[in-house]
Amino acid sequence: MLLLLCAAAVQPVRAEEGMWLPMLISQRIDDMQAHGFRLTAEDVYSINQASLKDAVVLFGSGCTGEVVSRDGLLFTNHHCGFSQIQQHSSVEHDYLKDGFWAMSRSEELPNKGLTVSFLERMDEVTAAVLKGYEPTMSEAQRDSVVKLNSDAIVKSIVNPDKGIRARVEALYYANQYFLFVYKVYRDVRLVGAPPSSIGKFGGDTDNWMWPRHTGDFSIFRIYADKDNEPADYSEDNVPFRPKRFFEISRAGVKEGDFTFVYGCPGSTKEYVTSDEVRYVGEVSDPEKIALRTLRLDIQKKYMSQDPAVRIQYASKNAGVANAWKKWQGEAKGIARLGTVAAKQEYERRFAAWAAGTRYEGLLDRLSGLYARREPYYRAYEYYTETARTVELLQLANNVRTALAAKRPVGELAEAFFKDYYQPIDEEIFVAVLDAFDRQMDPAFKPAYFKEKLAAYGSLAAWRDELYAKSLFTDRARVLALTEADLPQVEADPAWELYNAFYQWYRSELQPVIEEVSREIRLAYRDYMRAQMEFEPDKAFYPDANLTLRVAYGHVAGYSPADAIYYTPVSTLKGIIEKDNPDIYDYNIPQVLRDVYAQGGHEAQPVCFLATNHTSGGNSGSPVINADGRLVGINFDRVWEGTMSDIVFDPDYCRNISLDIRYLLFVIEHVGHAGWLFDEMVFAD
Repeated sequence: MLLLLCAAAVQPVRAEEGMWLPMLISQRIDDMQAHGFRLTAEDVYSINQASLKDAVVLFGSGCTGEVVSRDGLLFTNHHCGFSQIQQHSSVEHDYLKDGFWAMSRSEELPNKGLTVSFLERMDEVTAAVLKGYEPTMSEAQRDSVVKLNSDAIVKSIVNPDKGIRARVEALYYANQYFLFVYKVYRDVRLVGAPPSSIGKFGGDTDNWMWPRHTGDFSIFRIYADKDNEPADYSEDNVPFRPKRFFEISRAGVKEGDFTFVYGCPGSTKEYVTSDEVRYVGEVSDPEKIALRTLRLDIQKKYMSQDPAVRIQYASKNAGVANAWKKWQGEAKGIARLGTVAAKQEYERRFAAWAAGTRYEGLLDRLSGLYARREPYYRAYEYYTETARTVELLQLANNVRTALAAKRPVGELAEAFFKDYYQPIDEEIFVAVLDAFDRQMDPAFKPAYFKEKLAAYGSLAAWRDELYAKSLFTDRARVLALTEADLPQVEADPAWELYNAFYQWYRSELQPVIEEVSREIRLAYRDYMRAQMEFEPDKAFYPDANLTLRVAYGHVAGYSPADAIYYTPVSTLKGIIEKDNPDIYDYNIPQVLRDVYAQGGHEAQPVCFLATNHTSGGNSGSPVINADGRLVGINFDRVWEGTMSDIVFDPDYCRNISLDIRYLLFVIEHVGHAGWLFDEMVFAD
C-alpha cells in the first residue's frame, strides 16, 4: 500500500491542483521547475539546513504567517490578527477603525494566548503507528494500537520546556501516518495593523469576490528568551532570530508568473462520494446560510446604530459572515459543475471495475451509511447554528464548567461582558430558535424545548422571562460567583436550557453520528485505497488537515460568466472608485485619498489572482515567486471557486493574495512606520 501511495504522488498533474507535503516535495520538484521554479527541493524543505519551511508558521490555531526579518518580524492577514487588534481596541483607542502602528519595539503590544508554531520536521511513521496490528483484529483493536503507538511516538519527542510539540496525523483516510514536530513560541506582539477600512476594505460585500481591493495584513513580532528559546511574555525577552526569513520582492507579478503558496490549509474533502457532495450542496450549505443570515442581519442592525456595539461585535460578525458567504459560493459551484452527477458517473465506472473484487458493494455500503446518518447530522448542524449561538447560554455553560472545575470566573466574565450587547442576543434567541422549531421534525427536538415552548406559548414570552430571571445578564452577580454557588448556577434557566439541548445532543444525536461516522471513515479507508488501484495513473494528494503544504500555480485571471474576463491584478484606482464615506466598509482613510490626489499612484497594485489550490488555514500564507521571494500574502479565494474544498475546477478556482507592494505602500503612506523597512531585506 505504501508503494502505491508513493507512486501515486509522482504522476503528472495540472500545476494548479494539489496540496503537496513538503517532505515529499522532491517528487514534485521537476514539475515545479518545468513551470518556472528556480530553486531546489532542499531550498523548499530540509532538516539538514535552513529552508523556506523555517520562515513559515502556523499562526494561532487556524492561520499561517511568514517571518520577514532576522528580528522575528512576521506578516499575516488582518483577519487572522483581527481578534488581537479588537482586544486592544476601545472607544478611546479604536485600533480597528484607526489602525495601530508601533513606532518602536517598546510600543509593540503583547497578546496573551497567541502562539506561532514552526514545523521542525515531518516523518512518515506508518510502520511504527501500525506496529502490532494484525489484519484479524477488529477496528476497535486497530484504533487502540494506533493510539497507543502514536501516543508513545509523541511522548518520546514532546518537550514543553523547549516548546516542542508533536502530533501524528492520519493521511489518505488512515492509509498512511505522518509525524509533525513543532516548536511553539508564546510571546507574539502586535506591531502594526492598517485601519479596518483598508484591512477589511469591502467588508462582507467584497468577501470572497473579485475584483478585490483589501489590504488584508497585520504585522507581529515573535519574541524569545536570551537563548532564542520559547518563553512566556516578559519584558526581558528579545526579538526571535529565525533560521530563515523571506526576502521581499518589489518587482511585482504579471499574468503567467509562477507562484507557490506555502501554508497550512485547513480541511478538504476531494475524494468523497456523491452522497456527501449532495448533502453539502443541497442541504447543509443552504440551511446554514439561512440561519446565519438571521444572525448577521440582527448584528448589523445594532452595529450600524452605535460605534461601541460595532467594536464589540466586529470580530463576532466577521466570524459568522466568513463561512456564510463561502457556503454560498460552494453550493453554487457544486451545482454549476454538476459535481453530484459527475461523482455518480465516476461511481458507476468504479462499481463496474470493482465487481468481483474485495471492493464490490463498497459504494452501496457508503450510501446506506450516509442515508442513516443524514437526519441526525442535519439536527446536529441545526443545534450548532441555533441554540449554541445564543451568547447567554454559552456564558452560563462556561461559568458552570469553570466553577465545577474550581476555577475563578472573573477573567472569563470580564471578557464576555466587554463584548456583549444584550439586545442583540435577545433578538437572536427568538430568531434562531424559531427557525429550529419550524424546520426540525418533532422527533428531532429536545423534550425540554417542546415542553417549555408550549408552556410559554411563544419564544418572545420565553425570552422575556429568561433574560429577566437569569443571573447571567448581571455582570456584578456573575463576577461574584464562587464554587459554593454551583447549585444556584445549575438551577438558572439559562444553564437549564443550554444543558437540555446538550444532553439531548449527547443522548440522541451523538451516539448515532459517532457510530455511523466511524463506519464511514472505515469504508473510506478502503475506498481511498480502491480509488488508487482503480486509477493508478492519477496523482492523489492528501486532503488538507492544517499541516504544512505547498501548492503551486501561476498568476491568472478568469472568466466567471459569458463575455466577462477578470484580469489578475487590482489597483489603487479601484479603491478610489469604490470609496464611499457614507458606507463604513468603503470609507477609506483620508490619508489614502490625499496620497492618491497627489498623482502617480493610480497603478499601485493592491491584490492579485493565481491558480494555487488553497483552503481555510491558508489565510496569511506567503505567496512566493520562482526565486523563493515574497510577492504576496494569500487571504481568500474567488466566490465562484469556493467548492475547491470538494472539487477543483481550473477554470474558476483562483486564490486571492495581497500584493506585497501594497503592504509596503500602506506602511509608508498610512502608517508612517518606515522604520520597519530597515530590518527587511529587499531583492528584486
